[in-house]
Amino acid sequence: LRQPGNRSIRLMAEGIARGRIVDMSVDKPCLYAEIDPLPDEAEKPSLKTEALCRRACSLFAEYSEASGNIPPSIVINIMTSSDPAYVCDYVAQNIYLKPAEKQRLLEELRPTRRLAELCRMLARELALLGVEHDLNERTQEQISHSQREYYLREQLKVIQAELGEGGDQPNEFEEYKRRITALKLPEETKKKLIKEVARLSRQAFGSAESSVIRTYLDTCLEVPWNKKTKETLDLKKARKILDADHYGLDKVKERIIEFLAVRQLAPAAAGGVLCLVGPPGTGKTSIAMSIARATNRKLCRVALGGVHDEAEIRGHRKTYIGAMPGRIASGIIQAGSMNPLMVLDEIDKLGADYRGDPSAALLEALDGEQNYHFRDNFLEIPIDLSDVFFITTANTTGSIPRPLLDRMEIIELTSYTDEEKLQIARRHILPKQRKKHGLNGSMLKISDDAIREVISLYTRESGVRILERQLAAICRKCASGVAAGEFKTLSVRSGSLEPLLGVPKYKPDPVHLRDEIGLVRGLAWTAVGGEVLDVEVNVVEGGGRIDMTGNLGDVMKESAKAAITYIRSRAVKLGIDPDFNKNRDIHIHFPEGAVPKDGPSAGITICVGVVSALTGIPVRRDLAMTGEITLRGRILPIGGLKEKTMAALRAGISTVVIPAANEPDLEEIDQSVRKALKFITADHVDAILDVALNRRIVIEPHQAQTAEKTLIPSGGREKGVRIGQ
Repeated sequence: LRQPGNRSIRLMAEGIARGRIVDMSVDKPCLYAEIDPLPDEAEKPSLKTEALCRRACSLFAEYSEASGNIPPSIVINIMTSSDPAYVCDYVAQNIYLKPAEKQRLLEELRPTRRLAELCRMLARELALLGVEHDLNERTQEQISHSQREYYLREQLKVIQAELGEGGDQPNEFEEYKRRITALKLPEETKKKLIKEVARLSRQAFGSAESSVIRTYLDTCLEVPWNKKTKETLDLKKARKILDADHYGLDKVKERIIEFLAVRQLAPAAAGGVLCLVGPPGTGKTSIAMSIARATNRKLCRVALGGVHDEAEIRGHRKTYIGAMPGRIASGIIQAGSMNPLMVLDEIDKLGADYRGDPSAALLEALDGEQNYHFRDNFLEIPIDLSDVFFITTANTTGSIPRPLLDRMEIIELTSYTDEEKLQIARRHILPKQRKKHGLNGSMLKISDDAIREVISLYTRESGVRILERQLAAICRKCASGVAAGEFKTLSVRSGSLEPLLGVPKYKPDPVHLRDEIGLVRGLAWTAVGGEVLDVEVNVVEGGGRIDMTGNLGDVMKESAKAAITYIRSRAVKLGIDPDFNKNRDIHIHFPEGAVPKDGPSAGITICVGVVSALTGIPVRRDLAMTGEITLRGRILPIGGLKEKTMAALRAGISTVVIPAANEPDLEEIDQSVRKALKFITADHVDAILDVALNRRIVIEPHQAQTAEKTLIPSGGREKGVRIGQ
């Protein structure tokens, strides 16, 4: 066929039969060859041949469907043929095969073998078509997604350009570089930040990675690297601020002034860490705020209560979704200064779990020898914390890990006395609540006796937090009445609190009218202050059983056993039947059984109660005691003496027995409490039995060198019998 428009000729040939070239001539204008025909070998029809033929037709139908470029007429032509040689040659002609594979099929003269070879080739081509199809689908999806993303980004650029929000990205990168260069940072740190800017410039606009890098750079640049407030260490000003903000706490204030004086004289020395320890509501956080005002430092507060994850302190890796700096780095950013006063609140409430131990992460931050190089996981840049003034607060030191406790200087805040609470309410709480509720001094008048009644009947705490709530409730009642026009002035006096605050929540401790056998008053320490704890002992006929009730802990039960063992060893001297442990049952009971009780300081109280019950001698009703007992009758020191003595005074007790080793602690007790109480110090149970039972205990020569009783008027202390060891 001649092609129109050019001289080329297309030759169409049809295959008729196979043949082998015998001779070929190249001398003529075209090729001539002598061919010897090669007919197919004759084969008898068989089931195998028929099966191969069907298999080839089926595979070809699948191939045509998968390829999509074979006309249906060809498929129908093959499916209707039953000649294996025809099927094989026709299928091979219409599928893609390599020339070598087609040559191999042409050279095979046995139709059955040719069909088998064709089936293998068809199966392979079908598998290849399947792989190609999957690849094509993935490629098409990726191209479609990329095209859609590109289209949306172009639309976003146009929209931002119209709104004037897009900005010029090159200018953004230059702005980052300019701000980084302006910072006084080590060259290594600057190089790291510049490298992040370069990474950002290579990211697609709006990609997830670019958002992470941009957030990281913004956070790093928010850190006040070169900013510090000028610290003022005027001790007179600090004393004035502390006195104006807090009543009492003289020893605490003195300790803080000493700490500030050291910082004034040796500013280059490694700064210590103050730890304010005390019951709730005693002013720990407010004292830290006053120190910040006195030193002209920015204040930032970090609440550590309930923190269990180390990443809360050190920060998260920036690769995580929602990553952010740790609380220390965030506090510095919030304060906007590299030398803030940072309050780590409730450091005793830290926890630990599978995510790490936050207290261990704080070791580096609070150590003045190494916190100049504190590394936050999010920032990945060292932060100098040596200029940060750390103050921690806690309710108790028992739950603070020892390594962390060693890095802090402990300042203990004890409970307020009732007189201190009265002055705090009068000087601080009432003016604050009047202002908060829109009242003035003429609208609301509260007498001192009314405030004392609020303290004794409506609060039971170490601090003044609940007292503030009760006074706020009175202010609300007053504001409601004034606003409604019911009255212009509300005067609150003693005995008129019930209409304002309801029924009293606490009743005064009962005063015993007479001395009783087996009833002793002990002193206990609780989280809200001191308590007077009655101990009741009864002795009945029995077989030596000892019962202890009242929800007692293991330590208190062991103290009771130690006391009874001591009494058995001294039974004859105490005038007790030596066989009381065989024919008597002893029942020791602590009232208010729903309240858990534990601790060793009730040892001497139990001992006196058991001796009283066994001897039938009453115990003085005006006396309370506290102390740990040993098997030899020695009295060991206890804690919480200030709170316990305040509870004794509140209960109307006039005499308190304490261990001799606690005598120096009397200086820590408020002067008003010391004047109102008589203190007896003793280091052996026999001395206490003399006082509590109004009888003389025979003291053997090997137990004591002297036994004298001396009255000391100043402070109201009575030195009891000193039993030598």
